[in-house]
Amino acid sequence: MKKIGFLSFGHWTASPQSQTRSASDALLQSIDLAVAAEALGADGAYYRVHHFARQLGSPFPLLAAAGAKTTRIEIGTAVIDMRYENPLYMAEDAGAADLIAGGRLQLGISRGSPEQVIDGWRYFGYAPAEGMTDADMARRHTEVLLDVLRGEGFARPNPQPMFPNPPGLLRLEPHSEGLRERIWWGAGTNATAEWAAKLGMNLQSSTLKIDESGRPFHVQQAEQIRIFRAAWKAAGHAREPRVSVSRSIFALMDDRDRMYFGRGDSDDTIGYLGGNERAIFGRSYAAEPDVLIEQLAKDEAIAEADTLLLTVPNQLGVDYCAHTIEAILKHVAPGLGWR
Repeated sequence: MKKIGFLSFGHWTASPQSQTRSASDALLQSIDLAVAAEALGADGAYYRVHHFARQLGSPFPLLAAAGAKTTRIEIGTAVIDMRYENPLYMAEDAGAADLIAGGRLQLGISRGSPEQVIDGWRYFGYAPAEGMTDADMARRHTEVLLDVLRGEGFARPNPQPMFPNPPGLLRLEPHSEGLRERIWWGAGTNATAEWAAKLGMNLQSSTLKIDESGRPFHVQQAEQIRIFRAAWKAAGHAREPRVSVSRSIFALMDDRDRMYFGRGDSDDTIGYLGGNERAIFGRSYAAEPDVLIEQLAKDEAIAEADTLLLTVPNQLGVDYCAHTIEAILKHVAPGLGWR
């Protein structure tokens, strides 16, 4: 295991039991947690994006702010739903956020998961072309994004511009060199992992995927990673890809941990996405550190990946989330070979 970061969904609710009661709380605490995680030695601060929900929805102001308040930690998403995105506008926003962060942006994108509203992307002005599905539209948006992130000119300049132009076709600005290699695809199937590899994107695999074999979640996920790496090699890309997996892992260190998570581990569960796609949801882990080390060493997908993203219970507040991250970094991760 090379890198360990956190993944926050940025939930908020007005409930008195929540430490995150408004959108302002969710955004500001997300920045504070990135700062705290960096101080603890974590490698990444990642955020989930959902629309029409009391969760983090507009990632680039948050990414830019977190990047400005930190100096070393990676700042990323897992994932942005490409059905909702204008890829050219997104390239400008991403370039600006990456420059503010000094080249630390790790942009996870995907088709996205079932949303809070029916066909929410239509409200954003997008609709699949005739004969295409919404997943096809997401992949098309992604291909355009990847193309413009190369930084090559494609737009004809105005012969009478407001400001002088450089020679040739114009590219989008600001351009951040190297960002194209820091785009990740959140794959829910083996086929989309293979597609991502062919396009030269890194792989993000979350706590759920389409159930393609009936085997345990971590076994299916490990197979997905191996398929991705084989497709990457076959495509002939020059660099080594990165692969992340997400897990809910809590070390039981004190009475608070036992109160929140002391009911123990959960098993893999089966559910359905969109009403008809059988999906498998990975188990969570909650135990004393020595037990966690033993359990996680048997997780085949963690062994295959180079990056582990720890989901955090953000509504319990920054201090407690930092405590859960610190417990893993200090008492569990070294036993898995981290640093």
